Amino acid sequence: MKRLSFSLQLLLGLVAGVALGLVARTWDVSWLAATLTQVGAIFVQLLKLAVPPLVFTAIVVSIANLRNVGGAARLAGKTLLWFLITALIAVAFAIALGLIINPGQGVTLDLGKAEAVDLEGRGTWFDFLVGIVPTNIFTAFTEPNVLQIVFLAVVFGAAAIAVGEKAEPFLNLTRSVLELVQKALWWVIRLAPIGTAALIGKSIANYGWDLLAPFAKLTAGVYIGCAIVLVVIYPVLLRVFGKVNPLQFYKKIWPAFELAFVSRSSVGTLPLTQRVAVERLGVDRDYASFSVPFGATTKMDGCASVYPALAAIFIAQIFGIQLGVGDYLLIALVSVIGSAATAGLTGAIVMLSLTLTTLGLPLEGVGLLLAIDPILDMIRTATNVTGQLVVPVIVGRSEGKLDDTVYDAPPQDLDDEPAQPPADRDREPALA
Repeated sequence: MKRLSFSLQLLLGLVAGVALGLVARTWDVSWLAATLTQVGAIFVQLLKLAVPPLVFTAIVVSIANLRNVGGAARLAGKTLLWFLITALIAVAFAIALGLIINPGQGVTLDLGKAEAVDLEGRGTWFDFLVGIVPTNIFTAFTEPNVLQIVFLAVVFGAAAIAVGEKAEPFLNLTRSVLELVQKALWWVIRLAPIGTAALIGKSIANYGWDLLAPFAKLTAGVYIGCAIVLVVIYPVLLRVFGKVNPLQFYKKIWPAFELAFVSRSSVGTLPLTQRVAVERLGVDRDYASFSVPFGATTKMDGCASVYPALAAIFIAQIFGIQLGVGDYLLIALVSVIGSAATAGLTGAIVMLSLTLTTLGLPLEGVGLLLAIDPILDMIRTATNVTGQLVVPVIVGRSEGKLDDTVYDAPPQDLDDEPAQPPADRDREPALA
């Protein structure tokens, strides 16, 4: 397999998964469908296993690394500003698309069969704000609650900077743990071709047209909306503000895009995303160590902008509720300030529940959409991760932290170990 590039391995896994899924569904091969489901579940569970330590250590280290970056406050401010700007543009296009296609118009669903959803502690803005602060540090990691872990990491990172030299032992330990977690997670990522085959195969085997038919316009709308963000909005921003070739950008990020699509986890894709930013796009390493982890937990154009807007319009139309201009402005506001609620994990239930609560729409609508959530989440997460790479390129350009030589070069091979600083980089055979 080492003779094949990593991108090609992922593509082969995708093709194999489609074929296996079609076989399982067409000929009702139950054991094959069950095997695909189990293998895919194991792969996702392995990714999730690394989430708590990865999020905590990555954010603590990224905040500490800001000390090494000139104009750190300005860089952080620009990054967050561009997170907000791109989210606002994405949600505006999604609302316009929803008004054009009317995803819930003419759709009849048995509302009594809405799948039960446990929204305790996360259904309203008050619940969300209260839930940011953990009552128990250990519970935040064992449940896990990624948003609480992010909060703790920001506090510890800021405290480490304030303490100064005395915090160096803690920061050295955190850096070591981060290296260990990234190393172990890279081994899991190496299994991505198998995980890709299983996850795509499971989706095809389990989700037929009978299930998707009532949600056809919504499903198409989410994919079209994300496609508009990916092939229109991001390329324009990259060309105008990043002053780079968008086609080159997509060539470089393809492995991260593909892994995000099948794994449905921004955080699980984080090690690969960060390597792509530094080794393929030429983003300054110290800046990338801040912007990419923060983006993986707070930059969610797919889950927090495109999807909630279209889903809210769909649910309003299903329940016969008329939305006005003020409601659409509220959707935009929620998408801009609520991205952190998705926290980089699979699914966008929290973000949708916050949107519905803000608009006063029935929360039963969340349960209606759970059946097709895995199908929608693939393109949402791929859009999230792409946006997490677009912003560092734009900000890197404006701050002189983008290496054009690296960006314009052919896609560099990705070593099969997490990237190290140039002086220590592994020189073994590489994967593309």
